[in-house]
Amino acid sequence: MKLFTVGPVEMSEEILRQGGEPLPYFRTAEFSQIMFEIQERFLKLADSEEGSKLILLTASGTGAMEAAAVNILTPEDKCLIIDGGGFGHRFTEICSLHGIPFESIKLSFGETLTEEHLTPYEGRGITALLVNIDETSTAQLYDSRMLGEFCRRNGCLYIVDAISSFLADEFSMKEAGVDAAITASQKALALPPGLSFVILSPKVIRERIGKVPKRSFYFDFESYLLNMERGQPPFTPAVGIILQLQLRLREICEKGIRNEIHEHKERAEVFRRLCIEAGLKLPSYPMSNAVTALVFEDGGAEKLFQKMKDTYGKMLTPCGGELKDTLLRVGHLGNLTTEDYRELVEEIKEVLAE
Repeated sequence: MKLFTVGPVEMSEEILRQGGEPLPYFRTAEFSQIMFEIQERFLKLADSEEGSKLILLTASGTGAMEAAAVNILTPEDKCLIIDGGGFGHRFTEICSLHGIPFESIKLSFGETLTEEHLTPYEGRGITALLVNIDETSTAQLYDSRMLGEFCRRNGCLYIVDAISSFLADEFSMKEAGVDAAITASQKALALPPGLSFVILSPKVIRERIGKVPKRSFYFDFESYLLNMERGQPPFTPAVGIILQLQLRLREICEKGIRNEIHEHKERAEVFRRLCIEAGLKLPSYPMSNAVTALVFEDGGAEKLFQKMKDTYGKMLTPCGGELKDTLLRVGHLGNLTTEDYRELVEEIKEVLAE
């Protein structure tokens, strides 16, 4: 089965081989050096400010979303959440559970986020904006600089879930003014699921971490930062994935982040062009290089998903809920080539011609 999903994704042979190696004990000086190296490379790839720090969690991306909320935000905050799909809505669920006040910009499917959506919230005392910069459930890529400018004008924190977008799309914490960026191992990093990451700016470390009342033992960022001073996690991590991460970050840094992003962009552009030529419908809003959404206005998405899986051994990404039969997503992450996408489109055409 070949994965055209948005996580987990196809992994390289080198990463798979590393995953089969015996695990070392991790409370050692040698492992600490690995952790220091990972932090240095991560901060560079995110183009973060000097003094930023990496929180490495053995948890899914949702764990990192919740961890960021409980360590940075309080019931005294007034948040604005971009709720454009399943993952944006998850931020609203997290804030509701933890008693963090918020308002949300609810986007209907097909609606593009614009400056006009933000205008009613100008000067309203918003203290933090939360967004999934690539709303993976619909593939819409929001304008991180536009949202960052809103945060600068309103003096509020900028918390970005870049889980599927990181390393697939252009992203600079410094340029956009991001205070906390979240990502995970099973997306463009092309590793197994199990690790998630939060990059904290010096501002949010100084103003929030350790000052917000503790609401979690395992997810206490102050503990992670303290332990990272000696290059260690506070609890047992996913050691094997960390070793794969070290290898993958070295590969990306050697290749260059621009080349890494270009590869994702090229795969996405080739696939989208072939889809349009085949008469398939794409959304009108901007899409991330990580994923393409295919729109089936008259239904048929679920049937295509099942046929591609059962007949051709190709795993696409289905949708749930109201979009189950009208939207199908194709990921551009992981160890895939443009030729894989040419073959995929030919097979989709065969199914649709039946």
